[in-house]
Amino acid sequence: MKILACPQMFAAALLGTALAAILPGSEAFAAASIDKGDTAWMLVATMLVMLMTIPGLALFYGGLVRAKNVLSVYMQIFICVCMIAILWVAFGYSLAFTSGNPFFGGLSKAFLAGVDISSMAATFSKEVYIPEIVYVVFQMTFACITPALIVGAFAERMKFSAVLLFMALWFTFAYLPVAHMVWFWAGPDAYTLNADNFAAISAAVGQEAATQFLADLAQATTQEAKNTVLSAYNAALGAGNGYLFNLGAIDFAGGTVVHINAGVAGLVCAIMLGKRVGYGRELMAPHNLTLTLVGTGLLWVGWFGFNAGSNLEANGLTGLVFLNTIIATAAATLAWTVGEKLFRGHASLLGAASGAVAGLVAITPACGWVGPMGAIAIGLAAGFVCLWAVTWLKAKLGYDDSLDVFGVHGVGGILGAILTGIFVNPALGGMGVTDYLATDSSVKLLDYVFTAQIYAQILATLIVVVWTSLVSIVALLICKAVTGLRVSEPEEREGLDIATHGERAYNA
Repeated sequence: MKILACPQMFAAALLGTALAAILPGSEAFAAASIDKGDTAWMLVATMLVMLMTIPGLALFYGGLVRAKNVLSVYMQIFICVCMIAILWVAFGYSLAFTSGNPFFGGLSKAFLAGVDISSMAATFSKEVYIPEIVYVVFQMTFACITPALIVGAFAERMKFSAVLLFMALWFTFAYLPVAHMVWFWAGPDAYTLNADNFAAISAAVGQEAATQFLADLAQATTQEAKNTVLSAYNAALGAGNGYLFNLGAIDFAGGTVVHINAGVAGLVCAIMLGKRVGYGRELMAPHNLTLTLVGTGLLWVGWFGFNAGSNLEANGLTGLVFLNTIIATAAATLAWTVGEKLFRGHASLLGAASGAVAGLVAITPACGWVGPMGAIAIGLAAGFVCLWAVTWLKAKLGYDDSLDVFGVHGVGGILGAILTGIFVNPALGGMGVTDYLATDSSVKLLDYVFTAQIYAQILATLIVVVWTSLVSIVALLICKAVTGLRVSEPEEREGLDIATHGERAYNA
């Protein structure tokens, strides 16, 4: 039965993320199941993602800068998390995860209106939900860490006031629309069109439309008539989904939303701010690789919440994501280390830590879509490609990305997003894409179509690259006009710890 003009791509979109859209709370959901085990796991996953940012990312970045700037990096990340958390509950959650248009949500849940301890959020199993308040805070941690990643690109030279203004603008106009475009959909129960599922249908298309669709379906006496109703209904559902979601792009835990988004923004910041004073002439080695290794370990542990938590349930797929997150990271670390030894003559701890993060980044969009062998292949590719990006590509283009945000997160995210489209193929050990267009509770996989899936992955990547670049350029121009972008040269030479914050990390 052909429900839509391009069923493979649209149905791929229906499970194109592990972050399901919110279904509004309602008494009609009373029969749905909230599993305490899933809820407990999601709370643990949320804490793990917080651990990634503070202290994980802070320590990772802090160890990589010079001693005179370590506290400035800590402060920028710390305050970024605090500011974004408030903006998230004020309007961010609503704009990302309510229906509006294919690019932005609405303000129906601004200041968490209508969200309480009884409202529920969909998972990827029909009639299984988690508390919406848990979903709100889980997604908040993603929103907090993403702009914080950009700090590494302009470290040691950007005004603190400019950092805050830029983060607020970028979060609003880059992160939120991309999150909505990639991750917002009607939820699995909406695709079962029958009277027993009225609440989910109403949540997706409105009560009046839901009543009409069910009445039309009941009156349809032939298969052709039923197909016509189903086609119209699915079109209505599609109109409420995110734009990239409907294109068929799959992103399990944030390859596009988090890593490509932040990585490309970091590149724009590095170029527009210009090089650090003395870059290429003075030694700018990491001041404390011990801190960086500790940060790497905390990032890796926190990434289990980031990736496995994105399944929204505690089940076998969650276990697969755990495994993929370990082995892809291990493979990338080994690949970077071997590549560094072959091409640079030594294997460094800094390289191993960078390889680990590259592997974590690349497996993020793929972690729930690929099998273990696919995860290893993605990790190996990430280790070699990201090493090339931070050595040859960076030197060739001549930009000063202080802590290689683009080379690791941008390039690793792009690589992972595209390879996801390849290794999701069941013939290569992938999980395949679930068909949620079925109007009953049956679960089956779509036929894998290489050209359609790769097209969707590449197109989504290009759209995010262009959009975040434009937003970043405009945001930086606004910051330049309002606060100025860079500290003065004497302040930069003194170090931002003293010049901006009036304190030192080390007094010895």
